[in-house]
This record gives sequence, structure tokens and C-alpha cells, in this order.
Amino acid sequence: MSRFKELQKNLFGGSQSNARQFGMIFTLVAIVLLFQIWTGGLTLTSSNLIAVVSQYSYILILAIGMLMVIVAGHIDLSVGSVAAFTGIVVAKAMQEYDLPWPLGILLGLLVGLVIGAWQGFWVAYVGVPAFIVTLAGMLLFRGGNQFIGNADTIPVPEGFRKIGAGFLPEVGPETGFNNLTLLLGIAACAAVVWREWKGRQTRQEMGAELAPLWVNGVRLAIMLGVILFATLRFAGGRVGTSFPISGIILIVLVLAYSHYTNNTIGGRHIYAVGGNSRAAELSGVKLRRVNFLVMTNMSVLAALAGMIFVARSTASGPQDGLSWELDAIAAVFIGGAAVSGGLGTISGSIVGGLVMALLNNGLQLEGVGSDRVQMIKGLVLLLAVAFDVYSKSQGRFSIIGTLSRPFRREEPAAPAEPQSPASDPQKAPVAS
Repeated sequence: MSRFKELQKNLFGGSQSNARQFGMIFTLVAIVLLFQIWTGGLTLTSSNLIAVVSQYSYILILAIGMLMVIVAGHIDLSVGSVAAFTGIVVAKAMQEYDLPWPLGILLGLLVGLVIGAWQGFWVAYVGVPAFIVTLAGMLLFRGGNQFIGNADTIPVPEGFRKIGAGFLPEVGPETGFNNLTLLLGIAACAAVVWREWKGRQTRQEMGAELAPLWVNGVRLAIMLGVILFATLRFAGGRVGTSFPISGIILIVLVLAYSHYTNNTIGGRHIYAVGGNSRAAELSGVKLRRVNFLVMTNMSVLAALAGMIFVARSTASGPQDGLSWELDAIAAVFIGGAAVSGGLGTISGSIVGGLVMALLNNGLQLEGVGSDRVQMIKGLVLLLAVAFDVYSKSQGRFSIIGTLSRPFRREEPAAPAEPQSPASDPQKAPVAS
């Protein structure tokens, strides 16, 4: 068993916590393989993968913002209503006032910013619980959507539709594939190789134990194989389709927010507030500012998700955004966030969202009714969290905790000798 653990440790990044990060990815792979067999190969076809990204990108965008809200110890029930309200405002402005669609996008982001600042003010500076504030917002902005739109659908112009229903264009010589999608895949492969090399170089400079080169080779082969397979699928779809524009937006957001939460002081402050808000405040963290910013950011992303959905649907309607908050919350919890706050990652939430998306997609391909789909998704969420709680209580491998593990402090069993606070990095105060 010790040899297996050592191999797992080396293969998945040089630490046991990094090895655990792949638990949810294995779950995702298992779901894909299950539905690939069950649907007779339909799951991994080009058209279906493109449809999955197009249909669920807005939910994954919501999951990014919801992760930060939940990590800070809050919840946001208004995201679906905010998305619907923004969609109807932008559609109305472009239809009745001839607002150019680029300005329509800016207007939508501004609407989300104002709504987020409004809700963030009540949470951060008045002290009303986020659950109550966003519950009120859910009712307020859902009613606003129906009032402004008069419970009717409002079409949007062709240019605006590109952000939700557009694809990377065809450029360059005829190759039988979409060249820009191929370039995107090549860039992703190069980034993975660079990250692997840089990580090994950093560990060598720090004098840390290095995994054998063959381990790095196996890990790289797996990741590159997955990227190349996906690239060829997206690039080789029917003429006129390729990797969706909404997927490009999602990738940019994932990279930006992952960098922010992992590598900046502001991102660390969010985790500090969610872990222990009182201790964080005593350490110099501006508690009110953090709470205000996470609520504001959530509404901006909800506005963006709403516009992408309207663009894909070609019109804004009164039923937009229904139950989106539940899908986003489920994605975050399945992806590893703790209910009490302080734990979770952007990548984990994206993987959790993909689990729900592919589960939903696979059941639809098999003709399962929407009522049973909802029941199955609810059971999957409950069983996933219950299994994780049981595994952690038994000291076993925890699927849900995989992607949030790096932010959890390890308790030493028995320190060899007492350390001063200055020499113990885990007891160092949070930077302000």
C-alpha cells in the first residue's frame, strides 16, 4: 500500500494533496465513459461536445462567482434573477433605443455591477445575512424582468448573438479542421508542458524531492492526450462550427480567477474570511471590503451569464434564469467547497459543473424525462456530499475535498520541539 501511495504521490504532482485533486476528475471521466457506452458513442461526438460547452458555459461562469461567495461564507440565491433582469434590460435597450450591441454588453455589465454593489452594501455594511439579501433580490429582479419585458420575449440583434451562439471563425488554408481551434489546442499543450517543466525546475531549485522523469512523462502523456482528443473533436465538427465563443470567455475567466484566488493577496483574503472572519479581521483583513467585493463580483458574472444565454437563445424571455442558482451551488459543492466556507477552488467548481452538465446531457441523450433528470441530479448531489462526509470521518480518500485540500491546514501529530510563531509559516498573520 505504501508503494502505491508513493506512486500516486509522484504521478499527481509531488504531494498527496495534489494527488487527491484528481479524484473529481476521475469521477468526471467515469461519467463520460459510462454515457459513452450507454448512448452508443454519442457523448464524445463533435456535435455533442460543442453543444455541451454552448449550453452549459453560462452555468460554469456562475459557478466561478458562486465559489468565491461560498468560500467567503455566504450564499447567493439571486443569480438567476439577476441574469434574467440583465438580459431583458439589454435586449430592450438594443431593440427600442437602437443601442449598438457592443454598448449593450457594457450596459449589461454595468447593470450587474450596480446590482452587486446594492446587494454587497446590505451584506457588508448593514450586516443583513446574504441569504436574506439575495432572497429578496431573487424576488425583486425576477419581478423586474417580467415588468420590463411585460412577460414577453424580446429578440436581440445578430451581432450580439455571437457571444452565445458564435464559434471561432474559419481562417487560413483548408485543412479539414478549424485552424483557430487547432491553434488553441496547440497553445494549451504548450502551456501544460511549460507548467510541468517549470514545476519540476522550481522543486529542484528548492531542494525538494523530484519524481522520476518517467512519472512526468506519463502525466504529460495523459494530459496532452486528453487535450489533443478534445481539440480534434471541436475542430472537426460540421462546417460552420468549432470551439464556441462562450467557451473562450469561460476559459479566460477560469485562468484569470484561478490566478486571483491562488496568487494574490486579495484572493487569500477571501479564504481567510471564510475560514475565520474574526481572526482574519484581527490580522488586518478588511472584512467589509472582501464581503462587498465577492457579492459585487457575483452579480457582474451573473449579468455576463445572462447575456450569453440570451445571445444563444436569440431572445430574452420571462423564464430565463430559472433555477440557475441551484445548478451553480450544486457545481460548487460537488467541486469541493465547504458549506461553512474557507475551502474550494475555481478548477474544482468547473469540474463539478462539468459533472452535472455531462450527467444532464447523457440522460437527455437517452431520452430520460426532465422530471427524472432533476431527481437524479438531486440524488447525485446528496450522495456525493454524503459519501465525502463519510470518507473524511473514516480518514479515507475524500472525493469532494480533493480540490480544496491545498487550502486546509494540516494538524501536526506531535511536534518534535516547540516553534516560535515567526518560524512557523502556518501561524504567520495574513498579509493585508
